[in-house]
Amino acid sequence: MAEQLKRRIGLGLLTAYGVGIMVGAGIYVLTGAAAGAAGMWAPVAFLLAGLVAVPSALAFAELSARIPEAAGDSSYVEVGLNLHWLAVLVGIINVVAGTIAAAAVLRGGVGYLLALVDIPFVWGVVGLGLALTGIALIGVLESLTFAAILTVIEVVGLAMVIWAGFSAEPVADWRLPLPTPEWGGLALATIFAFFAFIGFDDMVNMAEEAKEPARTMPRSILLALAITALLYALVSLAAVRAVPRELLGASDRPLALVWEAGTGRSAFFLSAIAVAAALNGVLAQIVMASRVLFGLGKRSAWLSVFRKADARTGTPVLGTVVIGALVIVSSLVLPVAVLAEGTTLALLVVFTIVNAALIGVKRKQPESPFRVPNYVPWLGIAACVITFIASVAGRLI
Repeated sequence: MAEQLKRRIGLGLLTAYGVGIMVGAGIYVLTGAAAGAAGMWAPVAFLLAGLVAVPSALAFAELSARIPEAAGDSSYVEVGLNLHWLAVLVGIINVVAGTIAAAAVLRGGVGYLLALVDIPFVWGVVGLGLALTGIALIGVLESLTFAAILTVIEVVGLAMVIWAGFSAEPVADWRLPLPTPEWGGLALATIFAFFAFIGFDDMVNMAEEAKEPARTMPRSILLALAITALLYALVSLAAVRAVPRELLGASDRPLALVWEAGTGRSAFFLSAIAVAAALNGVLAQIVMASRVLFGLGKRSAWLSVFRKADARTGTPVLGTVVIGALVIVSSLVLPVAVLAEGTTLALLVVFTIVNAALIGVKRKQPESPFRVPNYVPWLGIAACVITFIASVAGRLI
């Protein structure tokens, strides 16, 4: 066993990895929820959410260029704030969040799979969970190549939905000038659309396996964010054009409604694409969380057992097996949906801490191979705090 990961990942695979995480299975639900809240202004909500995410994405981009390590968030906090306990806590939060996110997506993916194949739910969860853990063990290049193939399948499917939406007879509200914005609904849609762009924090954990990370990491993060924002905006635009907002907001299969409205044919194939999206999301989270454990092993003696990688494949074997097992068990026994809400809020806290860490790093060492203006992390903190407060308030109302 070695204590080093292998630098095998280039710009293309890293960008595809980020797009796969951010688009994931969420686009199959978030589009309808945003349309239900904001109506014709849903595409604007996604673009606004992308803009809200930009400061934090830029902060992660600079930090990943400065400190290209697995368990990136923890490393940033350790270096920028000199708080070891907080660095470890941030890493553990990321592991828990990634595990629960993977479990939630695995459950959803198996639900779509059962529409295609008649098998017991437990078999689907265990079978897919073991298969994806096995792929993650083979090697990071192979894992991310497989994930990139799934991302291409997702994007092609979304392109077909966009085409169908713009081919459909427009709904009554599709007219100029647009209806006056419902500001409360637009704000609500922007808040939960923000969660569609959480994913660049996962990308930084691949920095020890990226070629020329000082150049590759910032570019891949910003490219993935731009591509994802464009996809969400186009899909939501096609959706609100083709299907009344009331139907979109009430449906758990909004993209299927768009396809049926535009073509008059069954959207059965979208179940297969949703399975691909789920596989992509689960694999990405297993790969990410195992790298966080590997990185934490460098900083904490009690986690040093995870600081080992296979000498041939460069894969952190123990971390991958542990995360894969936890994902399968969590999918079967935990109230994943409830836990996922809490971990999403926890990630906003992590984002706030990481932005603060960048402020500390900049003060210690102004020069960097990739540098953003000093006000950017302050904007990131403000955006995260406002989104956190609005999210909590929305749950209490």
